[in-house]
Amino acid sequence: MSESLQIIKSPNDHRRYQYLQLDNNLSVLLVEDKLASQAAASMAVNVGHFDDPVSRPGMAHFLEHMLFLGTEKFPDSGEYHAFINQHGGSNNAWTGTEQTNFFFSIDADVFAESLDRFSQFFIAPLFDQDLVDRERHAIESEFSLKLKDDIRRTYQVQKETVNPEHPFSKFSVGNLETLSGDQTELRAELLNFYLSHYSANLMTLCLVAPLPLTELEKLAGEFFNSIEDRQLTKQYPDVPIYQAEQLQTRINIIPIKDQKRVAITFSLPAIDPYYKHKPLTFISHLLGYEGHGSLLSYLKDNGYAVNLSAGGGVNGYNFKDFNISIQLTDKGVLELDTVIDCAFEYLELIKTQAMQEWRYQERANLLKLAFKYQEQIKPLDLASHLSINMHHYDVEDLVFGDYKMDGLNVTETLNILNMMTPSNMRIQIISPKLETNNQAAWYHTPYQMKSIPEEKLARWNQVNIRAELTLPTQNPFIISDSVARVEKSETKVPVIVSQQPGYRIWHRKDDEFNVPKGHLYLSLDSIQAASSPRNAALTRLYVEMLLDYLTEYTYQAEVAGLSYNIYPHQGGITLHLTGFTGKQEVLLALLIEKARERNFTQDRFDLIKRQILRNWYNQTRAKPISQIFTSLTVSLQKRSYEPFRMAEELESITLDDLHNHVRSFYEKIHLEGLVYGDWLVSEVQVLGKRLEHILSLVSSPSRESEREFVNLSGRGTLMRELMVTHQDSSIIVYYQADSATPDMMALFSLLNHTMSSTFFHELRTKKQLGYMVGTGYLPLNRYPGMIFYIQSPTCGPLQLLEAIDEFIADFNYAILQITNEQWELTKQGLINQVMEHDSNLKTRGQRYWSSIGNKDYEFNQRELVVEEITKLTRSDLIKFMMLKMRSKHSDRLVLFTTGENHQQQERLTSDKMITDLRNFKETAAKFNY
Repeated sequence: MSESLQIIKSPNDHRRYQYLQLDNNLSVLLVEDKLASQAAASMAVNVGHFDDPVSRPGMAHFLEHMLFLGTEKFPDSGEYHAFINQHGGSNNAWTGTEQTNFFFSIDADVFAESLDRFSQFFIAPLFDQDLVDRERHAIESEFSLKLKDDIRRTYQVQKETVNPEHPFSKFSVGNLETLSGDQTELRAELLNFYLSHYSANLMTLCLVAPLPLTELEKLAGEFFNSIEDRQLTKQYPDVPIYQAEQLQTRINIIPIKDQKRVAITFSLPAIDPYYKHKPLTFISHLLGYEGHGSLLSYLKDNGYAVNLSAGGGVNGYNFKDFNISIQLTDKGVLELDTVIDCAFEYLELIKTQAMQEWRYQERANLLKLAFKYQEQIKPLDLASHLSINMHHYDVEDLVFGDYKMDGLNVTETLNILNMMTPSNMRIQIISPKLETNNQAAWYHTPYQMKSIPEEKLARWNQVNIRAELTLPTQNPFIISDSVARVEKSETKVPVIVSQQPGYRIWHRKDDEFNVPKGHLYLSLDSIQAASSPRNAALTRLYVEMLLDYLTEYTYQAEVAGLSYNIYPHQGGITLHLTGFTGKQEVLLALLIEKARERNFTQDRFDLIKRQILRNWYNQTRAKPISQIFTSLTVSLQKRSYEPFRMAEELESITLDDLHNHVRSFYEKIHLEGLVYGDWLVSEVQVLGKRLEHILSLVSSPSRESEREFVNLSGRGTLMRELMVTHQDSSIIVYYQADSATPDMMALFSLLNHTMSSTFFHELRTKKQLGYMVGTGYLPLNRYPGMIFYIQSPTCGPLQLLEAIDEFIADFNYAILQITNEQWELTKQGLINQVMEHDSNLKTRGQRYWSSIGNKDYEFNQRELVVEEITKLTRSDLIKFMMLKMRSKHSDRLVLFTTGENHQQQERLTSDKMITDLRNFKETAAKFNY
């Protein structure tokens, strides 16, 4: 084994890293993380759908699925998933263009046992003949799930309009059609694909654990040295992604959802060689600027666009698409040529005036600070990210590569800008009303590709920069450096440091994560916020108008790492502000000042209103499972409403209505706040006084808004059907606790933890009911709950409910078969999940804020729940299920949709069908808090 070069890491990173190569040429990165509460592993294989045989689209993806379903050493197809789940972990995988990534996390004390199971995927998978046929249907379900997904539909058009000799043109997902034929032959092809593409020298492994590097090195050698090195090399065809006739083209695409967007795409070479100087990051930074004089600001002022992003696009071994993606208004669609004029003018501005070191250093400095005060992420996310980085960066840059900006390379940057020309461009426009003459395979997307007329290309080549377009001025919010204060926290949890009638501020000084950052939450409760669908629509409109109005004033602060969000909730609105503490107060003062101005114009009102209406109406075209998840909270929370219902109200709302609503919203306010991070008590007390003064100018104190929540006790099985146009059916079965107590939280979370992997294995893997299959612990308004959910291309809601009920009825026997040792391990796995150490300032801040929202003012709910979990026996679970879940008349709520494919099947009906949701919510018994 060879020692690594020195891996560059953040001064704020307590971890230790070591790179090595095993005898079989497997590249390994070991990460010793003494603070991690779990261990994680990730294997990134340099194989993706680019490697699919032409005759078998989706083969790489199919193989990814099959590797989970049993190995020679561990033949049971559900064993791996159950083992990970039992020990408090999680696992997943994905197949991309050139890489496939497998990853999991688990309790550290069983890391060796989990690696034994995981490594066998790459040593001796079984490819069980029976499972080959079954798993094809899982691929079909996954394909079916995204049939009406506009991202997939657009992606397929892109694949059909590139060079057919380039592997990007291949259909990536696969389905029953591409994986059809003799199943014995398919298994033979699968095995051949595995043997000819999976090799140790094409794999990168990352192990993260609270174990010494020497021990991790032993584990890597013990379990992964047996992976065969077949000494394979990658040989993708050396052909361009676009043929000459596929450039200088306009591609029209009709979406399912109502959206209007243009992507101006430039074809560039592979970007990995540029990572040290990041010229594209610099160019995107300037193009994506949103302050006064920016490309977006000009397009918004003229009513052409709503938002803009720069730099996205597909990339791979010999190509990179650089996109300027613009969300257009109706006017912008009509004036598309002018929008593109402006984009080329701004590119010319960058090319001729922006090659200045200070501009580059502003962006570099932000990355330098982000790296210096890099916040820790979960071992699972870290392992997955680093295993992919190993395919792209030099060894010393495996951690630092994402942040590295080694100075402005003018030649490199200008070479790239000189490729951003009309002759090297494609325009992709997505809008409901466009000419089309083609339909994409698999997803049936209507599209048209045609050459851009010469006169338009000539127009865009003649660039005259309009006076309104200017480069950003120096950013006053960027700090060259910052240091966290050394003061220790005087309390173990947040405490109230400022309180008067109508407001209360909590605070805790962080002394663990050592970053000069803060998280500031301010929740404004108003009785007017969501007392009716109309008021809820007005509150949402107010938030969107406010965010839109603030953008130009706050963009530079956001660029400098000071971010904020404003969002509505059942009782009012919340402001969450985060970033480096040196300038947080400046940004907060700016936000408050601008929010009080409320200079909303009729033009922006019309535009934002149309945008919200479009989003709400588009939700009726979302996946069935997404729609019923939304409807679950809407059905139970008194002050939550269906998007379609709010849209009906919003249609008639005027600018005057909005101003009147804002006035009444602020008449009586209750403010609850949390300041956590690098803030001192004295600073928060001063802030509290300032907020109290501002509130006193516009409002009088109020109590918190009530969050009323439907009580299902004694109601039996209630059902509600949603009318959704989709080929699949979907269902959610929700069980609700009758009290918000630690023992109920323990019971429901343990029930879910015990059931989840078995439910997945039985209903997805064995019965192949669908791709989206699972259970979840779901607390709503503090009350614990549990859900079972399925979206199915094969069965209607009646069959799905019968399958769920049958599973619940049989599960008692499964619990009885668990040994005492397994039961205790299962409980310990859940306890480890509940008590997982907060990995960074953000996670801890979110937990504190949730505790305040849940009235957990001692901040010890986790500990109380764990105490109850330790007491629970198998008989407690069985008794609860017998009493509360096994009957088809149990207290529960069943939400479902009937797919187009299942209209002829027997219907799911009930004499307890909710047909008038408003009346149901008005008359139902409620929990209050």
